[in-house]
Amino acid sequence: MLECVVNISEGRDALVLRELAMAAGQDLLDIHSDPDHNRSVFTMVGEDAPRKLAEAALSMMTIANHEGVHPRIGMIDVVPFVPLKNSTMHDALRARNEFAQWASHELDIPCFLYGPERTLPSIRKHAWLTLMPDTGPTSPHDTAGAMCVGARPPLIAYNVWLRDVDLAETKRIASLVRSAEIRTLGLQVGKYTQVSMNLISPEIAGPLEAVRAVKQHTNIDRTELVGLVPNDVLEKIPNDQWEALDLSEDRTIEWRLEHRRSATN
Repeated sequence: MLECVVNISEGRDALVLRELAMAAGQDLLDIHSDPDHNRSVFTMVGEDAPRKLAEAALSMMTIANHEGVHPRIGMIDVVPFVPLKNSTMHDALRARNEFAQWASHELDIPCFLYGPERTLPSIRKHAWLTLMPDTGPTSPHDTAGAMCVGARPPLIAYNVWLRDVDLAETKRIASLVRSAEIRTLGLQVGKYTQVSMNLISPEIAGPLEAVRAVKQHTNIDRTELVGLVPNDVLEKIPNDQWEALDLSEDRTIEWRLEHRRSATN
């Protein structure tokens, strides 16, 4: 089984988000939306739901008037395939390549690939400058821009919110926390600032380690899990710390899969 965690550049229009959720259908496990980022993370399983979601997003949205603090190169911005139990990275790479070919041919959207070839931050830095799409047109789609389509192991998207810390200091803290296991951005989010993180090796540096790293430099207002967390990562954290870290059993991939199966049986 493959997980697909599609990042859509829309986090404010409830009607659009409801329509996108309906398009994804029963393979949708979770939606996390943020109006300041103007971004939503759709966690799904399988390969059909991401295509239905992409088709729906293309029909309803445009990148032309998008505003938000999170970097993006398109409306259907990031489409990573992730191997879960009984699947491999080879399966994820196959799904990635087939999705990119489909999106290029059927939707006419250029796709940049990430995984063994390059990282997602590398695409954000070099796209349209020194890096051209791997599939599809050689210029952005008029309304959709481009897609970053990837294959990767499980990661955790996680935000640490700071109060009364200016953006320059937040960016400095983000750079100090950044490591081989933790990718970071320092962002202004309304009246707060935020260290936005991708914990790319959560078995080494999960939410607990990330929060401790930030706490070495400043006080934390609150934390936020974006999407779902693998159960084996949750089990390594003392359960008396789950609430403070915005974690719970029902926000694990495994719990959502089990209850999805129960609901459809």
